[in-house]
Order: sequence, then structure tokens, then C-alpha cells
Amino acid sequence: MFKVLMINRLFYSLILLLCWPLVIAYLLWRSVKDPAYRQRFAERFAVKLPSNRAKNGIVLHAVSVGEFNAAKPIIKQLLQQYPQLPLTLTCTTPTASAAILQLQAEQPTIQHCYLPFDYPILVRRWLKFMQPQLFIILETELWPNLLANCKAFTIPTLVINARLSARSAKGYRRFSCFTKAMLADISQILAQDRASARRFQALGAKQVQVAGNIKYELSIPETSIALAQRIKPLIQGRRVWVAGSTHAGEDEILLQAYQQLKIDHPELLLVLAPRHPERFTAVAELLQQQKIAYVQRSSGQAPSSGTEVWLIDSMGELLTWYQLADFVFIGGSLIARGGHNPLEAMAFAKTVLSGPYIFNFQQVFQLLQKQDAYFSVSDTASIVSRVQQLITQPDLAVRTGHKAFALYQQQQGAVAQVMAKVAILLPMAGIKTWCQGANVAWFDPDFYPEFELAYFQPEFWQRRGLVTGQSTGRNTVWFVQQDNKQAVLRHYYRGGLVGKINKDTFWPSPVLKSRAMVEFRLLQQMRLWQLPVPRPCAALYQADRFGYRADILIERISSSTELAQLLVTRALNKAEWHDLGVLIARFHQYGVHHSDLNCHNILLDNTGQFWLIDFDKCEIRPQGGWCQQNLARLQRSLLKERSLQPAFNWDIAQWRWLVAGYNAQFTNKAN
Repeated sequence: MFKVLMINRLFYSLILLLCWPLVIAYLLWRSVKDPAYRQRFAERFAVKLPSNRAKNGIVLHAVSVGEFNAAKPIIKQLLQQYPQLPLTLTCTTPTASAAILQLQAEQPTIQHCYLPFDYPILVRRWLKFMQPQLFIILETELWPNLLANCKAFTIPTLVINARLSARSAKGYRRFSCFTKAMLADISQILAQDRASARRFQALGAKQVQVAGNIKYELSIPETSIALAQRIKPLIQGRRVWVAGSTHAGEDEILLQAYQQLKIDHPELLLVLAPRHPERFTAVAELLQQQKIAYVQRSSGQAPSSGTEVWLIDSMGELLTWYQLADFVFIGGSLIARGGHNPLEAMAFAKTVLSGPYIFNFQQVFQLLQKQDAYFSVSDTASIVSRVQQLITQPDLAVRTGHKAFALYQQQQGAVAQVMAKVAILLPMAGIKTWCQGANVAWFDPDFYPEFELAYFQPEFWQRRGLVTGQSTGRNTVWFVQQDNKQAVLRHYYRGGLVGKINKDTFWPSPVLKSRAMVEFRLLQQMRLWQLPVPRPCAALYQADRFGYRADILIERISSSTELAQLLVTRALNKAEWHDLGVLIARFHQYGVHHSDLNCHNILLDNTGQFWLIDFDKCEIRPQGGWCQQNLARLQRSLLKERSLQPAFNWDIAQWRWLVAGYNAQFTNKAN
């Protein structure tokens, strides 16, 4: 199966490589109307990498300006909750980049660059440099090589506000040889609605939940509110009809409707906002041909009493015009484009008009329809009729807008769900990073406020008389103490025959996949789940010519005894075995596979709490047959220890007590 997936991805990458001249040609063609498309090629091909300040943080990818605007509440929460982590915003379009740069001017800590094209070597180079702790993707901007390499580098991926229409799902099925593996590589998908969630699951996605639509929690910039307040006096006494995000083929219909409406309603001002900047000139020419009195936003002129159309040839200001509107037409809906987002108009309690093509926001429009909270139009005649009604019956426009706003408020809550999932996927939020060349260390500043790299050297502790003991089993570990804090220092050694030749150098590996960092992150994650495991204090990745070496410092569990040692002195009672079974089941419910679950890696402290330790080469897995194999591994270790010890207070009959606790925990969860 793995070979098939590799062949499919190789074939996909080959197709991309063959399309490389077309990609360049497309960018150059788009640059004829928008020169920004031929700029910053070095970023798109990962030749120019982001600033070092962007490393080891959070990456949020929003393909275009619409997704970026939707992501603003999430961006705000990330900045507030994780100020110590770099936040890098990526996109693929110049308009989105311009909007991000505008936000960056207000929030200088934000980093920004284009996301490289999905060629394997480019994506690997970029991810290897960035090594983000979490990669967040808006909606369905999914790329096979990006997601596969995130998984290879153990970077969790979170797709938020995900939506998948029936038509898009059909396309995914057609190319399932690529899309099935891609969807399986995603750590978590948070879908907008149940229908999208079902489609993602049917296509092979493993972790899918319904979280709702973050666009119901619009973040309105202060600059937008201030601009609306400045403009409002300039259009006093006018009926304002805003047509937002219009496309070619719609402007003609809207202008025909306006020409008829202005005869009886000369006070009507049409604010026309084309979707794409490259169409601004074409729409201006159309207005000239139809001899319509208009002003352009870019001219800086305000509309006069004789202005019929205000052409919005600027970007990022649509929220301002929606605030000023009496009613709003949502573009992309009179043609088979699928419609654009009505939520921004709903947020300001504006009456929404839309054409019949609304499949991009089908669920939102279905909810609006159930509440009689929007008006559907299909041609010039229906537009004229409906706008005429809204002008002559202003109370109807107000009531309909209020219904839309009430629905908007009812659907909120997605941002909180997204941030809750971020907290789960981001176990390293409070951890600091130390870098020197290719060497990387992580440390918990609450445990080690004044961290030193020498902490990983036993000699450092020995010279200061801070070694409180050591264990000399298969590999030596040191028990060290500083400021009443006790820790276990462990160097990673190779085992088996290879270990006799090469004691402690491992094959080259990305930092995030190295032994110490994997164990550190796993411990952090389990502590977030409130599982009883030691606190990770620091971890070190030291690169050399042939690979890397690794060390870890873990907090020592005070007043505790190994299960194997304890059973030499006394037996566990039935309640204690039951509690141990419950504990192991809790780990399995979270998918924690302890690859060496034995009676030496279980501790019991003086409060009666069991702990699991030594999570080297362990991982999170979907539940499966390994759970019973894990239990069998523990049972074998008890049998082995009983054969080695002259007195060992355990027999096979007691195993039933542990299994009973284990099964009871799974039964309780099911109920």
C-alpha cells in the first residue's frame, strides 16, 4: 500500500513538473493586468526563505483575500493566546498579500510570505527551514506534497472552516488515487457543516469534526468603521445599493436594472465593487459606454448628488460599503460562479439579494431561506422588481436585515472550537527554543528560567554536587537537582548490534523527528490530556556530519517506586490493580502506544497515583489490535520478573483485576 501511495504521489509530482512552463506562463499572463503576479518569484519557488523570526511557530495559510478576511478572528486569538510563538501568514494571490501586509503594519510581530508551489523539493526546503509547530489551512486549499511532507516532519495540520460541495466531492473521487492519501495525512479537519464532514469522511479523511463557520464571527477593523463614519455624511439622503464582488456578465445585468430604477428613484446610488482588480478598467469603460455618471474610488472624489454609480476600484474596503448600504447584492450568483459570502452583509443587518447560483454558500442560503431572510433574483426584471419593493417598503428591508442578523448571531461559536483544537494540536505553546547552527534545544522556562546548554552534560551537575543518584541499567541516567527541582538526565543510545559499533549517533533526521524531540512533544501532549506522565524539562538535538545525538531532561516523580521493585516488597490489592487497568485504558483511549510497557516503566507514588514513564520510540496511533498487544507486553514482563525474583508478590489470578479495570474504563466511555 505504501508503495502505491508513493507511486501516485510521484506521478502527481511529475505532472506538476511537466506543467512548470504553464505555471510560469499563467503568472506572466495574470501579470499583464496585475504586475504583482510577476513579483516575488523567489518566494514562490522557495529560493527566498522567510525571516529566521518565523521559525518554530504557527503557519496559517489563506489562499486569497476572502479566506484571509475570514481568518482574522483566528489570527487575533492566536496573537493573544500564543504571543511567544511566531505567527506566519501565507497566501498565493497578490491581493491577499497586500491585505496581509496592511495587517502586518498594525501587528509587526506577524511574518508573511507566499506559500511555495507544491513541488516536493520546494515544499521540503521550506518546511525544513520553518519547522512550524502547527500548520493551519483555511477551507480546502489542500496540496498533496505539502500535507505529505508535514506528516513526514511530524508537523500537525489543521484544516479549518472546511467545506466540500457535492460537485467538489465528485472531483475528489475522480482523482482519489491522489486525494485519499492526501486527506488521510491531515491531522484534523474542522468542517463548516455535517454534509461537508460526511463527504470528507467518505473520501478518506480520518479526523473530521463539525465546528461551524468562522465567517459568522467577523472581525471588523477599526479603520473600516472609521472610514464608514467619514463617508456617511457624503451620501446623506441617498438610497445606497451595494453590489459586492461582481463578475463579468453580472455588471451588465445590474447596470441595466439600475438604468430602469433611476427613472423613478433618482436618489438611488449604486456602489459597484468588482471582485477582481484586473476588471476595474473594463467596468469603468462599460459605465462610459452606457453614459452613466460615475466616480471612481481611486480618484479620491466623493459622489455628488448627480453621481449614479460609485465604482469601487480599491481592495479591502468592502466591509465599509456594507455598513453604508440599505441593501446588498452578493456577486458571483447571477452566473455559474457559485456566489460569494453573504455573511459580511448579514453581520451589519443588511437585506441580502442573490442570484440562483449559490452553491459555494449553499448552507448559509438554506438557513436564510428558512427564515425568509433574503431575496432571490435571477435577471434584470426580477432585480428591478425586488429593489423597487425594498425602496418603497423600507420597513421590509429593515425586518429582513434583522432576521439575517439574528441568524448570524445564532450560528456563532466556531472560533472557540477552532482554538480548542489548536490547544490540543499545539502542545509546545509554552516551550522556548534555543538554536546554534544546526543544533536545537527546547526547554520549559517555568522549570528552567535560566537555561544553559551545559544542563545536558553530567559533568556540569557533578562539578556542582547536584547529582543525587544515577541508574546504571542498560543505559546510565543521572538524577540531578537544582533549586529543589529534581530531574532525570538521559542520553539516547543505540541498541542491538548497531549499538556496539555506533553507540549514540542516529541517522540524519529533521529536528522534529529526532528521538528527544518526539518524546518531548509526546510528553507535552499527554500532559495536556492530563495523563500522569513526567514533565519534560528540556531536550537537545546535536547535529554532526554523520547524523545527530540527543539528550532529554525530564522531571523526576518524587516519592515513587517502580512497580517491579514494589512487588518484591508487597502485593498490590484488588483496587490498585483495578486503578492501574483504568489508567492504561485512558492512555489507549487517547491512542498512546507505549512501545515498552513493562513493570519497570510503571511507578506508584506515595499518594497512590500510578505513572507511566520512558516514552522513547512511542507514538499516537488510531485504536486497534496494538492495545491488546500492549497489555500482553505488560503481562509478559510480570511473568518474566516473577521468574527472576525469589520473592515476587504477583500471580496470574491478579491479572483479572487489571483487565476488569481496563474494560470498565472503555465501557464507561461508551456509555
